Amino acid sequence: MDKYIKVRKIGEGSFGKAILVKAKENGQQYVIKEINISKMSNKEREESRREVAVLANMKHPNIVLYRESFEENGCLYIVMDYCEGGDLFKKINAQKGVLFSEDQILDWFVQICLALKHIHDRKILHRDIKSQNIFLTKDGTIQLGDFGIARVLNSTAELARTCIGTPYYLSPEICQNKPYNNKSDIWALGCVLYEMCTLKHAFEAGNMKNLVLKIISGPFPPVSVHYSYDLRNLLSQLFKRNPRNRPSVNSILEKNFIAKRVEKFLTPELIAEEFNHKIFQKFGPHAAPAKRPGQEQTLTSVAPAQKITKPAAKYGVPLTIRKSCGAPKKPNEKKPLTKSRQEPSKKKRLELPEKERRQREQISLLKADETRRLEKERMERINRAREQGWRNVLGSGGSGVKKL
Repeated sequence: MDKYIKVRKIGEGSFGKAILVKAKENGQQYVIKEINISKMSNKEREESRREVAVLANMKHPNIVLYRESFEENGCLYIVMDYCEGGDLFKKINAQKGVLFSEDQILDWFVQICLALKHIHDRKILHRDIKSQNIFLTKDGTIQLGDFGIARVLNSTAELARTCIGTPYYLSPEICQNKPYNNKSDIWALGCVLYEMCTLKHAFEAGNMKNLVLKIISGPFPPVSVHYSYDLRNLLSQLFKRNPRNRPSVNSILEKNFIAKRVEKFLTPELIAEEFNHKIFQKFGPHAAPAKRPGQEQTLTSVAPAQKITKPAAKYGVPLTIRKSCGAPKKPNEKKPLTKSRQEPSKKKRLELPEKERRQREQISLLKADETRRLEKERMERINRAREQGWRNVLGSGGSGVKKL
């Protein structure tokens, strides 16, 4: 800490303290996160150091920039850029009930999505997306911050189950003690978008019990029709109770009214780098070059968020994307008949395979319908059991929710 002068404490959370400092060398202001690791186990310390290594690799215009880290007197210090524009929560409160324009909301939302895409593509969950963790730089650029409780997932790791974060942003699956996944980040993203549109939280209640019940099953107040159908429809998709029905961040960025704004915030080179696993024609002439046959795929060549962060198979969701059950099997090819044998009854012989193909398709569709019906019944039984368990937990009454 000898290189920095403390200015003031600007925050405190589950990770420790956030302190505004000034560098002695150049007078530049930074934020230092102070994390007490003296009481941690060796395993926890190593995990904290790995978190820092993740931060060090986050280089994106819409993510708060990591500068350095060091350990002193039983504490881990992480030095980050200071966003002079404050956080989005304060910006929303400063409106005093005056709604933002749709252009402003979408500009901010696109930048948040670009940051979230960057981390989801790298198999990382943020797990604490909220308006207090979204910052504005001096020139108004949005930057996503506070990865203090993010977790890196390797491709085989069990999904994180920890119930953390501000209660207003908890997803239904977390409230029901299901695994945290990338779609839980998407729910929180929806909560932030709703805040920007209404200047209020989507789900509010006087105690934790009622808040949880609202999140699991309650409606949210509608957004003003002053905003476009596209924006209101997107919000309804982000608030789907079933995580599988929520779009991934890549899917959100592919929507036309969102996609056309990306060029405002990323350079052509960065667009090509960030979207090199997509056919990027809709973003103008700066599309990423097509892959050549046999060319090695990059980290983001398959949407990793789909591959590794869906709920585990025991929760009824496959870890890989399956082909449609209704797709008919390709009939075995037979050697073509000689011309002399084909001609007499050619039409009749051609009709038979077509009839067989249709029968096979019908059988496949019936099997697929039966599989879906059984799966639906199974999930309903599981959900009823989970909901009953959750009601038993809540039966004793809810504890108070701390207001922001």
